[in-house]
Amino acid sequence: MAQLLSNKKSLTISINLMKKNYRYKYFFGIADFFILIFSFLISIFALRNNTSLNFFEFYGSIPWVLSLVFLISSIIVLIFQYNGLYRLDIILNRTAHFTQILKAIYYSSLKIVLLSFLLDSRTIIDSRLLFVFFFLISIGLLFIVRVELLKWLFVELSQSSFKRNVIIVGNGKPGKLLATKLIYENPLGLNILGFIDDERQIGDFVVAGKKVLGNLESLKEILDNNKVDELIISSDSQSYEKFFDVVDYCKSFNVPIRMTSSLLDVVNQKLKIEKYSDIPVIDVSPQYNDNFTLGLKRFFDVVIASFAIIFLSPVMAFITAMVKLSSPGPILFKQKRIGKDGKEFNFYKFRSMKQINGEDEERKKMMIEFMKNGSDKNGSDTKIINESRVTWIGKIIRKTSLDELPQLFNVIKGDMSLVGPRPCLPYEFENYDEWQKRRVSVIPGCTGVWQVWGRSITTFQESIVLDLYYVNNMSPWLDIQLIFQTVPVMLFSRGAK
Repeated sequence: MAQLLSNKKSLTISINLMKKNYRYKYFFGIADFFILIFSFLISIFALRNNTSLNFFEFYGSIPWVLSLVFLISSIIVLIFQYNGLYRLDIILNRTAHFTQILKAIYYSSLKIVLLSFLLDSRTIIDSRLLFVFFFLISIGLLFIVRVELLKWLFVELSQSSFKRNVIIVGNGKPGKLLATKLIYENPLGLNILGFIDDERQIGDFVVAGKKVLGNLESLKEILDNNKVDELIISSDSQSYEKFFDVVDYCKSFNVPIRMTSSLLDVVNQKLKIEKYSDIPVIDVSPQYNDNFTLGLKRFFDVVIASFAIIFLSPVMAFITAMVKLSSPGPILFKQKRIGKDGKEFNFYKFRSMKQINGEDEERKKMMIEFMKNGSDKNGSDTKIINESRVTWIGKIIRKTSLDELPQLFNVIKGDMSLVGPRPCLPYEFENYDEWQKRRVSVIPGCTGVWQVWGRSITTFQESIVLDLYYVNNMSPWLDIQLIFQTVPVMLFSRGAK
């Protein structure tokens, strides 16, 4: 019972944080949903073959179309989310806003064409003009409602209902620059209360008339005595260890958190990040690590992995035969890897290299040097591979990541998830710095942030930072994005070795 109450409390905190931090997104999302439905209904009705029916008679005769329109509209809203249409820096920039709308509708065109063919096959409408009608109606409405009306409403409400009190933790340049910019222009509705700084005295002026409110030890008291809607962690001079210690400490207060620091440049470069006054701010809240969400994640892991194994069984059978023919040795490569909380498990891949006796000590030395110094002895700062050992079929399956397919069985067993940081080797874990060990606080995955947005073109340290981005932002929506984007990465072999 106590566990159930704890889970319910954790889920309630996550939902409350979402409501507090993303209120404006609900307005835009609901408006988009109804605009898309309206555009579809009007377009389909205008192109109906039976013109004797009025609006209600027409849709009363084909109720299944309404369900289909609702489904496709929901998918398009997700496409809007993927294209950054709920980010403030996009919403507040008219040109970027309209450009992203056009791009999102373009990406949605396949769903619209499929709908038109389905309706045409039932002789309900003439399908050829559906996309044109929908495009003209939806673009016009989205521009009027989204780009003009809702943007104006947001700017007005940001000074009242949407106004947020913010404290900047640290003395980094981005935080100081943000405070300065908001003095002259503040369409975001952010009110900077002051700074938390361990290196200055309370009351010292930092920038733009904003003072030091206290140090980290006094943060809880400051939060209790002030209405604080958001913490922005900003530091450039700290080590990664100290920086993530501060992040973990701030997360304990259940206040929405964003980070801005040159330490996180790789995240800004690889991902679509929210910006406050042109300064990238990385969201690390709300958290979805309650038992309900983790249970849901596990359920979908098992279901999707089971279907994938069945669907891909012919491909796996073909690879099995090719691996057997390519060189002597077992078909599967089994290896000890580090799972959640540092526990070891047996990790499976299709063998892509020629077998050797014992461990590849040369690669081990190169990898440790790579981890410690950022490059190997040959000056390479990306993934360490002994190319001489890779078989002919190994080059193909490694390039397309098909060698990873047996890990679907790891997912079924519960050792891995479909999405998460990649599991490391025991000797790699032993050589991790303390801040890097945070990546094993969640179940490792078959695909993850650096596989999709960085892959082998990032350095070791950058790959850890990208993994920690996932750890701090784990959510069903992020998992869906990564799963869908893994497919084109595999097909086009981007960044693979």
